[in-house]
Amino acid sequence: MDLSIRRIVTQVDDLYEEGATRVQTPLRKAAVIFIVENPYVGTKGSDLTPLIEVSPELGKRVGEKLLAVMGDHEIQGYGKGGLVGIGGEAEHANALLTTAFANPIRDAIGGADAWISSFQKLACPGDKIDIPMNHKDDVYVRSHYDGMTVSVAGAPQADEIAVIFCASSGKRLNWRVGGLTHEEVVARKASD
Repeated sequence: MDLSIRRIVTQVDDLYEEGATRVQTPLRKAAVIFIVENPYVGTKGSDLTPLIEVSPELGKRVGEKLLAVMGDHEIQGYGKGGLVGIGGEAEHANALLTTAFANPIRDAIGGADAWISSFQKLACPGDKIDIPMNHKDDVYVRSHYDGMTVSVAGAPQADEIAVIFCASSGKRLNWRVGGLTHEEVVARKASD
């Protein structure tokens, strides 16, 4: 099976100020969205193994695009999700978002050991989705519990899946809830 890519959309949000915090270097949040034709429209309950099997190539392309969009900003947090047009099932996005899809992205960003938060749903064109994010190496780094709201004008159509991967360059600007820090995780990884 080959996936037919219809559109690639990126969204970038550079935050300089939030709450009582203002920074010189912005917190970058970016979303990379690949809109693909859904080959499973009208086939409820079908075996989705072919989608899982083609997802690593999609993950590789998503990883390349993500690095380009993040530019010089280090990737510290991430999350994934999907919007499935009403002709399909939410499970169609799940099949494209498994570990098989995520591992090439982990490789592209230089590791990333943590589980990747995920959310998917059926949607109409232009619907919003909140993609949850966490630290890329340890889910217990509370400062990186974050998210990004994503919407694509005109997508997903009834026969499309919007595959979404989000990244952030650091902790929430106004975080103050304590816990394990990014710096502690980096030091632990360096000593392993």
